[in-house]
Amino acid sequence: MLDQFSRTKLLYGAEAMGRLGSSRVAVFGIGGVGGYVVEALVRSGIGSLDLIDDDRVCLTNINRQILATRKTVGKYKVDVAEERVHDINPDCEVRTYKTFFLPETQDQFDFHEYDYVVDAIDTVTGKLAIIVKAKEAGVPVISSMGAGNKMNAAMFEVDDIYRTSVCPLAKVMRHECRKRGIDSLKVVYSREKPVKPLASEEESDARREIPGSTAFSPSVAGLIMAGEVINDLVNTEVL
Repeated sequence: MLDQFSRTKLLYGAEAMGRLGSSRVAVFGIGGVGGYVVEALVRSGIGSLDLIDDDRVCLTNINRQILATRKTVGKYKVDVAEERVHDINPDCEVRTYKTFFLPETQDQFDFHEYDYVVDAIDTVTGKLAIIVKAKEAGVPVISSMGAGNKMNAAMFEVDDIYRTSVCPLAKVMRHECRKRGIDSLKVVYSREKPVKPLASEEESDARREIPGSTAFSPSVAGLIMAGEVINDLVNTEVL
């Protein structure tokens, strides 16, 4: 009998689809990268999602974030994501958390509940806390490196953090992961040299460099991450 996952089932088979349907994935950060992760996961048949982000959709998100439209500006990203997930698959269980994941908030989450963890947040301290918690719980984790100021979507790739190069965020993460005894970490990153953004009013107001972004770089990074999650969950023997 045909259903919304029939075309996916042709590639993975019924047993794998059952495995995806019984999996719970936590996505930390529902922005330019994380929004596309959520989109692909729910369309692939993941049965339960935890969505963690304290941010609201703003006008400047519209150029790159799948959840950002004129109608969603001002709404919490996790609320918009939950509604979209249920529009795609009403049977998907969604838990939302309007909080930024930081060392101070990490105890709100039991990582043992998760079958996979996606790190799509921006702050180094938060990323490291997610990775450490996932490793302690024995849960696979994939982490997004810098997607801002990148213009060549074809250069995104998957590798271990210790084999990355060029990406400034990956350089920091390599150093910090080594300090914490983390021996491996799957990441999505680009070896494209970041483009220096032009000055803007937003930058001068914030007194810091605001990264530029496109519609295609964060989305590609997010879709690659989702593909890794799905393939790893289907091929559980590789985890």
